[in-house]
Amino acid sequence: MNMEELTPLIEELKQVLKDKATEKDIIEQLTLFVDEYAVGPDVARRAIINKFGGKLTDGNREFVTGNAVSKKIGELNGMEQNVDILAKVVFSEQKIVKIKGVDREIVSGIIGDSTGTASFTVWDGANHGDIRKGQVWLFRNAYTKRWNDRIQVNMGKNCIFNKKDEMADDPSLQLSERPISYSSSVAKVSDLREGIGNVSVTGKIISVEARNITVKGEPRTVYSGIFADETGKVQFSAWNDFDLHDNDTISVKNAYIRSWNGIPQLNFGDKAEVNKVDDTFGDLSSAIANRKTIGEILRSGGGMDIETSGTIVELQKNSGLIRRCPQCNRSTINGECQMHGTVEPTDDLRMKITIDDGTGAVSAIVGRELTEKLTGITLAIAIDLAKARGESEIISKSMAEKVVMKHISVRGNVMKKEDFGPMMIVKEAEFDEVDVKTAAKDLLSKIEEVLQ
Repeated sequence: MNMEELTPLIEELKQVLKDKATEKDIIEQLTLFVDEYAVGPDVARRAIINKFGGKLTDGNREFVTGNAVSKKIGELNGMEQNVDILAKVVFSEQKIVKIKGVDREIVSGIIGDSTGTASFTVWDGANHGDIRKGQVWLFRNAYTKRWNDRIQVNMGKNCIFNKKDEMADDPSLQLSERPISYSSSVAKVSDLREGIGNVSVTGKIISVEARNITVKGEPRTVYSGIFADETGKVQFSAWNDFDLHDNDTISVKNAYIRSWNGIPQLNFGDKAEVNKVDDTFGDLSSAIANRKTIGEILRSGGGMDIETSGTIVELQKNSGLIRRCPQCNRSTINGECQMHGTVEPTDDLRMKITIDDGTGAVSAIVGRELTEKLTGITLAIAIDLAKARGESEIISKSMAEKVVMKHISVRGNVMKKEDFGPMMIVKEAEFDEVDVKTAAKDLLSKIEEVLQ
């Protein structure tokens, strides 16, 4: 079996075993049982769970092997291994990808129903290439994954394809439109959350650009950029040409909020009213950052340009020297990318850290440039050291010695990950000088106040 076919089983085992085994351990054991011992996936699954001391409860069977269950798009959680989906094709295209050095024809696109949309991939495009926009299909025995907080539906070799053209006009398959409310509440940027309804906001356009995109298979121009007021910044998208320019101060009525990875985005749709107003905000291009405690971040779930600080209490797994797919930038395992198969990976450096400020803890990803700045370990040094020692774990160990238990201030976008909570993508970071004696006295005073 190839890696694509084993992906749902790998995801299941990761959920069952959690901290008992790494993804690398699971893949190595699956390869051993399936390829060398020639046993079936279900036998391999049970053997691996037993080997690492995991327990397979009835609750786990909700997303693993067994008879398929039928679900709407909006009900998918990204962990289904065997699911039936009735959906309409919104967009599709055939393309060639290279998997383990072999060209493979696939079909990918978007499917949807009245509850939502999801991307899909048919991995046997040579035999199931006639999947076109507007058609209705019942996909039996599909499996799902989650990437960047979006559901991906996969049709592997066990999928059964049933065309249902007679259901093209079925109301349950008509894509839901955004409900229009004619009332609009006044809000500041820092108040914007998905689900608050139509809003009216006033602020400054920090940047704007026109982009030509494809929406549901149709070409369209969207005007997107950064909008700000004195409380923070937010990404915006205008679906009509409102003649927006950098540094314009505008008042927007009947805008609506959608989130991407937990980050609120302001949308100016067909019902939006946009008016130019006198400038009252001054220069907001670089000064604004939404300062929050980690506890506040955990409650809000996500946001743009957030600043916080705390102590680095952990350098997480998959830190240090990593190898990425040159096409999608995902990290690879043994030269294999989950999306593009066998690739020639590129070297990169990163840290995944846990920051705690006493109100909570949040994960943060620090890219190569900041990792080099904070640790003094460059990519070139890391590659040479890994080659000299014959393994790459020495890099993460060296980094941990330099950063763990240090106080740090960070700034960046916070995304909401369903299984792991909020995660910050760090854009700025620096270590803080902490007066330990003063901090200890402050802590002691707070404790004494509580005890009195």
